[in-house]
Order: sequence, then structure tokens, then C-alpha cells
Amino acid sequence: MKKSWLIWLTGLSGAGKSTLAAALVERLRARNFQVFHLDGDNFRRILGTDLGFTAADRAENLRRAGSVASLLIEGGTAVVAAFVSPYRTDRNHIRELFPPGSFVEVFVCCPLDVCEERDTKGLYSRARNGEILDFTGISAPYEEPQCAELILETNAESIEKCVDRLEALALELEKL
Repeated sequence: MKKSWLIWLTGLSGAGKSTLAAALVERLRARNFQVFHLDGDNFRRILGTDLGFTAADRAENLRRAGSVASLLIEGGTAVVAAFVSPYRTDRNHIRELFPPGSFVEVFVCCPLDVCEERDTKGLYSRARNGEILDFTGISAPYEEPQCAELILETNAESIEKCVDRLEALALELEKL
């Protein structure tokens, strides 16, 4: 039986978290991993419809996501989660839910201007125009991880190279 763990991808909107997570999950399933992809946008649409984007609402959304991930891991499923998760405190609370070595924080690092260029939904321009309040990177802060186990610079490395690094990380987690 394969070990269960949580790889938590954090970074600005448009950094590439969801793209990397989906590609990693596809690769791991090809290796017969039992793995689930928790995505921030989908999660909010299903389990966070009652929440906004204030710091308190973000904390509650992430508490719920961490709890769901914990349940999946207890059931023997590995989890790859992609959430902006802008506050260190919230990410640290999630880390505390898991035994040592089963939570890995990955910082998907990308400059704000590149994230804005990639923004297919127009969220950054709407935030800059005041249409979206509390938007991370514009009117709300993003606190970069201080101790991420892995940093992926999606503006400097290809998606393929980043996924290779994530896959290597997942395979290492299996050995622990």
C-alpha cells in the first residue's frame, strides 16, 4: 500500500498551481497512485459558497480544505492541493493537522506582472479597477512561504520541468 500525504501548492493566482497539480495527479495516477486533486476554485464553488475573500473567510475556507485533505489521507488517498492560501498562519495551521513528513508546502513562485499577463479570467484587471475587493497581490497581501520544501519558479522553468520536480518529490514521500 502506498503512503498517503499532502502536497500543498501555494502562490498567486495565475502562478500555475492548478496546471501543475493536474499534471502531477495525471502522472501519479499513471503510476497507480491513489491520489486526489483539491483545487481552490472548485473547492470554493462546492464547499465555500458561503464564504467571501476576507482574511477570516479565507482562513475558514482553508480550514475546510485542510480537513477534507486530512480525511482523504486517513482513507489512504494522497492529495495534491492547489490554493492561493496567502497567509503563512493559515498554511501553518493546515501543516499542524498532519503527521511530520506527510505535509509538503510547495511555493509556486511567479512575479505578479507575469501572473497578470497569464490571467485568462481578467481577475487582476477587475481587482485593479476596484471591482474585486481583497484580491491577493493587489488589494490583499500574499505572504511568501519561509520554509517551503520546494520552490517552483514557473516564469523560469517549463511546466514539464516543474512537474518532473513535483513527481520526484512525490516519489520521495513514498520512501519516508
